Amino acid sequence: MSLKAGIVGLPNVGKSTLFNCLSSAKAQAANFPFCTIDAQMGQVSVPDERLAKLAELVHPGRIVPAVCDIVDIAGLVKGASKGEGLGNQFLANIRECDAIIHVLRCFDDTNIVHVDGSVDPVRDKEIIDMELQLKDLETIESRMQKVEKQARVGGDKQAKIELSVLEAYKAALLQGKSARTVSFETEDEVAAAKNLFLLTTKPVLYVCNVDDQSAKDGNEYTRRVAEAIKDEGAQMLIISAQTEADIAELETYEEKQMFLEDMGLTESGCNRLIKAIYSLLNLQTFITAGEMEVKAWTFRRGWKAPQCAGVIHTDFEKGFIRAEVIKYDDYIKYGSEAAVRDAGKMGVEGKDYEVQDGDIMHFRFNV
Repeated sequence: MSLKAGIVGLPNVGKSTLFNCLSSAKAQAANFPFCTIDAQMGQVSVPDERLAKLAELVHPGRIVPAVCDIVDIAGLVKGASKGEGLGNQFLANIRECDAIIHVLRCFDDTNIVHVDGSVDPVRDKEIIDMELQLKDLETIESRMQKVEKQARVGGDKQAKIELSVLEAYKAALLQGKSARTVSFETEDEVAAAKNLFLLTTKPVLYVCNVDDQSAKDGNEYTRRVAEAIKDEGAQMLIISAQTEADIAELETYEEKQMFLEDMGLTESGCNRLIKAIYSLLNLQTFITAGEMEVKAWTFRRGWKAPQCAGVIHTDFEKGFIRAEVIKYDDYIKYGSEAAVRDAGKMGVEGKDYEVQDGDIMHFRFNV
């Protein structure tokens, strides 16, 4: 399954530097606004220590991790909702993404220009929030004009449901709140809300880009951001993009680990970010393990066994019979599929089985 997370932010906050660390694709990075004009795509591997441990037991021909698409989107300025700067392009690109990685500048450096003349991550956050909210408000008001008559005069049941959803969203947006803060109770309302494809319903991860000294514990800027987003239900991550760039230049795993230890960190910010993006998109992985490969497959939390079988091939889902499931810890404990089977630890699951993160799966099917 192909899912995308878009990296957004004002110009010169460190978006492209962070993107370059995450991806083998190289976005242009420079000290002036609108350096990134076109959205650039990169594909990153999702760190998963379980694959390497399984490979030690299975000795496969290759290891294939799960991947996530990352898009570096052009910097935004005030007025984007009305097409100012690169606003139309920015909004079109973000609409195509499944989640938003909002990078905020949380460091001082007189050598790097800030588009608004001073460092204030909460203000920067509010600028982008406002532009996205204004665009959503425009979308809602346009839609309301079409359904209001159907709901109030024609008595269309579906139109009434959609109108109530639109009114709830409009009320929140007029208060300066994003659409994601609004929740609905019925399935019909949820479906109507989903069909609107609003920008501010997308899940958000705020990435506070700090200096080297603040990479471990943050600083006053990050504490202000944490306070500002406490009621949003959004996640926040502290990363030094420059530190990550330095780590990326090191050649060996050992050198990178020593660098992290010197910084007082146990894991690179990029690894933490990729895992956070995966979680933000409500994704998990099941694993297939054999002599040919050990591979992680992406699925949405809550999916049943046939849906996960369809991730491998549509025929697997259509002709699903059963799934043979080994828990990761059992595979590691017993050392092989045969030993797990002999110990009676292999589960045989039907169509209603809800696949769990890290399940090692083998699907039986007939088409």
